[in-house]
Amino acid sequence: MPTVVITFVFAAYFAKGIVGDQVEGTALWSWGLAASAILVAISAPVIGAIADAGGPRKPWILGFSTLTVVAAALLWFAVPDPSWTYYALFMVVLVNLGFELGMVFYNAMLPDLASGKRIGRISGWAWSAGYFGGLACLVLLLFGLILAEPPPFGLSDKDAQDVRAAMPLLSLWYIVFGWPMFVFTVDRPATGLNKRQAVRQGLRRLKTTLANIRQHRTIVRFLIARLFYIDGLNTLFGLGGVYAATAFNMSEAEVIKFAIALNVTAGLGAFSFAWIDDLLGAKFTINFSIAALAVLGAAILLVNDVTWFWILGMAIGIFIGPTQSASRSMMARLAPPDLTGEMFGLFALSGRITAFVGPLLVGAIALIADSQRIGMSVIVILFVIGLLLMLPLKEPGRT
Repeated sequence: MPTVVITFVFAAYFAKGIVGDQVEGTALWSWGLAASAILVAISAPVIGAIADAGGPRKPWILGFSTLTVVAAALLWFAVPDPSWTYYALFMVVLVNLGFELGMVFYNAMLPDLASGKRIGRISGWAWSAGYFGGLACLVLLLFGLILAEPPPFGLSDKDAQDVRAAMPLLSLWYIVFGWPMFVFTVDRPATGLNKRQAVRQGLRRLKTTLANIRQHRTIVRFLIARLFYIDGLNTLFGLGGVYAATAFNMSEAEVIKFAIALNVTAGLGAFSFAWIDDLLGAKFTINFSIAALAVLGAAILLVNDVTWFWILGMAIGIFIGPTQSASRSMMARLAPPDLTGEMFGLFALSGRITAFVGPLLVGAIALIADSQRIGMSVIVILFVIGLLLMLPLKEPGRT
């Protein structure tokens, strides 16, 4: 869902098709992502604590997945006209909100499904599967819909029908490949509390956790570091498609081809580094990956040739997956067993509480300097800050 809507297909269409101005489109898209990030940051710890009190995770995943697929399907109505700008942004905010809040509970299931010695591999393999799933979806949309001559289902390229139709088809894809998780995975048993009791107990426990946060110093330090480097990664996801479409004048089809190639390297990176996570530790995996992202990110902002953009973009993809999967396995190792939902709520908070800063800074600096490249340099700075904060962190069980 993020690959198609947030990063590539709809992001590029929004800037070039709906808004029609690359600088204004980048700024508006940045601010829309910032709004959804603020909503996630405020709500994730609260609902995570309430879910811990109630027990099961799957009902929460189902509810937020429903929000995601409905909002994504409704993007079909966003025709290429500036009058649809704020409708499109509102739906994108809902898509991102539903997906990110659903991920709180999806991630919280990891410690119950994987042993400590294999948690890095399970996390990495799962993230790799997600990338290859995104790859399959992008290939289907590109060759089965956008480049098809004539387009199927009686569609045409008039009013970007071929691109807009990708959104409801994406919702269908989400449903088809999401249901096995509900059928074949084990959920936590209910605690016996009714909804009102679960809310009260969850909020009370969250208040206690925050009041005694010094007891979880390693977690706090990790979340502060993650706050910066994931903000850089989220900003890269949110604006990467817009940058590719506008700075290098890529069409929607070319952006999708780039996304397909990027998903290949990202999936391979997540799969390959999964063993390194268990062997050398999550901290090593994270540090190595974000250092590489900072160097490659700086390099890609200096090139003007589309070939070099492709080469450096593929290299960046290798280190995106390990950064994400190792962060999840690190949190799974650090979180107390009875507080996983709450801790992954704080995990989401650390990835979203300042997530509006990156997009807002990129948008503001791009407008002030009248340069996307200067605006996008914010991403590199965020990676460097995150790396510096991670260096002194001690991982449990590692020297």
